[in-house]
Amino acid sequence: MRFQTPQFIGIEDKILGPLTLKQFIYLAGSAGSVALLDVIFPRLVALMLGAPIVIFGCMLAFYKYNGKPFIVFVESAFQFFFSAKLYLWKKTEKKIQAQKKSEDVNVADVFVPRLSDSKLKDLAWSLDIHDITQETRDKKSI
Repeated sequence: MRFQTPQFIGIEDKILGPLTLKQFIYLAGSAGSVALLDVIFPRLVALMLGAPIVIFGCMLAFYKYNGKPFIVFVESAFQFFFSAKLYLWKKTEKKIQAQKKSEDVNVADVFVPRLSDSKLKDLAWSLDIHDITQETRDKKSI
């Protein structure tokens, strides 16, 4: 049993004549903006303000920058301009603040435990025995 595999999944469907839905929305939005400007402002001012809007709408609908839709470029530009930036070459010097001196502690008051020779030998012996028992367990498991 053979199934057909879709071949052109990256291509958008032409919905309104030769235009895709996105292209139609971009063009309709720019035309609506110009119509709104024509109602609000005098005709000459509306044409001057509307020309860049129409050009931007046409670029969104048809222009591809580096093989990608223009909207990807616009999104990347907004992300670049409005996101936080980390400049590694512009390191700011941190202000060095003097630490507050703690109260002087008398050395005689500090308790330091000391190991006697017998305790040290006991610890060394227990570590040696632990290593030997670990080795014998490993040999038995093999």
